[in-house]
Amino acid sequence: MTDRPERRASYVHRALELFAGFGDREALVGGGRRLSYADVRAEVCGLAATLHRHGVRPGDAVLLALGNPVEGPLVQLALHLLGCRTMWVAPVTSRREVDEFVARARPDAFVYDARDPANLGPELVAELPGVPVFCLGPGGAGPDLTARPGDPAGLPAQVPAPESFLQTSGTTGTPKLVHHRESFYAQILTLAGDFVAAGFPVLRHLSYSPMWLASGQITSLFNLFTGGVLFPRDGWDPTAFIATVPTERINSTFVTPPMLYEVLDHPALPGADFSAMVMFNVGAGPAAPARLRQAIARFGPVLRIVYGLSEAVVVTALPGLTDDPEHPERLRSCGRPYGDVRVEIRAEDGTVLPPGADGEVWVHTNLRFAGYHGQPELTAETLVDGWVRTRDIGHLDADGYLYLVDRMQDRILTRQRSWPIHSRPVEDVLAGHPQVRAAAVIGVPDEVAGELPYAYVVRAPGATVTGADLIDLVTAALSDTWAPGGVEFVDRLPLNRSNKVDKRALRAWYAAAHPSAMEHPEASIGSRA
Repeated sequence: MTDRPERRASYVHRALELFAGFGDREALVGGGRRLSYADVRAEVCGLAATLHRHGVRPGDAVLLALGNPVEGPLVQLALHLLGCRTMWVAPVTSRREVDEFVARARPDAFVYDARDPANLGPELVAELPGVPVFCLGPGGAGPDLTARPGDPAGLPAQVPAPESFLQTSGTTGTPKLVHHRESFYAQILTLAGDFVAAGFPVLRHLSYSPMWLASGQITSLFNLFTGGVLFPRDGWDPTAFIATVPTERINSTFVTPPMLYEVLDHPALPGADFSAMVMFNVGAGPAAPARLRQAIARFGPVLRIVYGLSEAVVVTALPGLTDDPEHPERLRSCGRPYGDVRVEIRAEDGTVLPPGADGEVWVHTNLRFAGYHGQPELTAETLVDGWVRTRDIGHLDADGYLYLVDRMQDRILTRQRSWPIHSRPVEDVLAGHPQVRAAAVIGVPDEVAGELPYAYVVRAPGATVTGADLIDLVTAALSDTWAPGGVEFVDRLPLNRSNKVDKRALRAWYAAAHPSAMEHPEASIGSRA
């Protein structure tokens, strides 16, 4: 329970009013269900009543382990209607992370998807003795929330302000619980209202972003708050994606660069109908300009580059992407600040840097997080005077476009220069080769340089390009300082659970293949072929 101040209404009440106005328009499609906004409004209120009838009270902390089912946003809205704190954990979280989350979350109730055989719900139930359990679907360890809903007439009139704690993607290490207050959701409502007022088309959004990610929260709720149709999908399948777009007249989606590359390389793409698409969002990592040119040629000027993070969900956007001959560098940009966002590039001492100078990206926005749950020291390091330190390195140009070059922890530190090497420029050069489908670069030990770039490359079928060819390519395009110390060809790059390239996994691959270099970092990595 909590002693937070009580209030009469929350953002959910405003959302329910919107849903009432949208009436019988289609809202949610997935899992064999097609729900109207009237259905959504009724289910949110009914779910809240069922949870309340079974003992969930205003202010309770509720742990959720759900993939991306159609009921995901409904459960969140129902819990927030009760003034609860939702604490989302990825249903494929490792056992070590499970133990950490349970200890940190200390939930008053638990919800999981009993229909998903890969869900860790049963394991978590064992970790939560005495905690009430609720399920989506029959056959689980608690009441089935998809059964007949309760009567919302008995819902409490006064509840605390709802809050959420969302799991990060794990790019920088062990995922953290990012705290978002109600102001985060109020800002989504504001952005949705601005979108509708601007006269943009009603979205039919195909979503692979689950609610345990901040990107999934804003994707799902923004589409519902604008009266669009949300198509949540659990598990990425490029074949199903290409088939669904024309069948459901999808005009909006979000993919990561590796997902985009799979679509571009898919044999079914040439004959597929993407004519309805108006907003093809690409984000969660840098996309190679060469691949973006292919996408522009195939889909037209509908690509929209977006940049954000769990702590500041939408930072910049670059809509209507084209290969502008007057600004070819824009294909490496992630756009201008979005909505109320302010961006500054700062040096290590906090000094604001001028356009063109690389430094850490700092962000100020109403979509910023409130802190990391149970980690006050890390919160103080990351959230400074209302500004979020992103740990990303980049620069702004004279027109306000943001260019990212690396994550701080991914910089390649050399003794040959007084500045680090960044992986993004090397990856872009490698991916620009016509026989390369994808590339990722990490830093590895070298006895002379301290660290050298090391490249993992996915070649196109039948490719003849060699490691030496690619090293020469980078040398010519950048310099020998930036040239990879080695190139390794792989069938595919490892992805984390957010479909981003997993550089932690790449470092583990390298350590396993070169144990002597890792045990003795001063040793050379050897051959560059």
